[in-house]
Amino acid sequence: MLRPIVGISLGDVSGIGPEVTAAALELPRVRKALVPVVFGDGPTLARFPVFQRYARVTPETLGRAVGPTVCEVTQLADKDRQPGKPTRAGGQAQYAYVKAAIEAARARQVDALCTAPVSKEQISRAGIPFMGHTEVLAEAFGVEVLMLMDGPRVRVALATNHVPVSELPKLITVEKLTEQLALLSRELKRVLGRRPRIAVLGLNPHAGEGGLLGREEVEIISPAIKRARAARVDAYGPLPADGLFAKPDEIPYDAVLAMYHDQGLIPAKALDFERTVNVTLGLPVPRTSPDHGTAYALAGTGQASRVPMVEALLKAALMAQARQ
Repeated sequence: MLRPIVGISLGDVSGIGPEVTAAALELPRVRKALVPVVFGDGPTLARFPVFQRYARVTPETLGRAVGPTVCEVTQLADKDRQPGKPTRAGGQAQYAYVKAAIEAARARQVDALCTAPVSKEQISRAGIPFMGHTEVLAEAFGVEVLMLMDGPRVRVALATNHVPVSELPKLITVEKLTEQLALLSRELKRVLGRRPRIAVLGLNPHAGEGGLLGREEVEIISPAIKRARAARVDAYGPLPADGLFAKPDEIPYDAVLAMYHDQGLIPAKALDFERTVNVTLGLPVPRTSPDHGTAYALAGTGQASRVPMVEALLKAALMAQARQ
């Protein structure tokens, strides 16, 4: 089987994205699994020996890569690519890398996407409205997507992403949950080779206690599960989050659908921070990302772990192969 081509957006050049990407791509098992196309800053990438061996192109000259490639999206000034010192120009640049990688995916020049960490704050400071990769990808491809934290001990999908807690009740609907369960089942079936068993969490403490602690479980979540099961989705619940995650190694489900951001991400990150991969489901190409931020305090120190980026790259390659 041919190695999938994975487009990698470099993230904030002042963060740890460049160094962990370079360190991950030095590993033979990563090189064996995929063909990388790195979208980033020319002078920044030139600092790393691994990228000095890559072919160099621009977004305008990029085609279907035949080997490891650097796509030079920007040529930042020295002051705008200093480790640990983010700038407005760097904020614009990291967004440009994401957009260039998306365009390559739309043109079928890459088979999957892996995004190094960006700073929402710095992109916003540059005057670009930005809530996160997931939202940008959904808009770019015009599809409904689902965020999945895919870890070695538990997979947790999110019914809602980066929204205030006060808005949750109006964002969780029977129709939306039913669609999300169908999407989660369909995407995981590709990887597992069978229909996955999905646990659905409640929104309220103790999954609402039969309506005593909230009506969302009775009026929204349970009907959505019923509809999903009628469509041959193996969904179960609603279940209390604290009870389900209390014994993570004994969870009898392939995935969990959490109702909101912290309900799902806290246990996922606590159980295995380094090896949990952020996956966007529902796109025409797989997309993964390491489950950490820009880590400005670590940038340039050589202390940042490459493990999360390694896991994200390998997951992107595996998902692309599953689609082939």
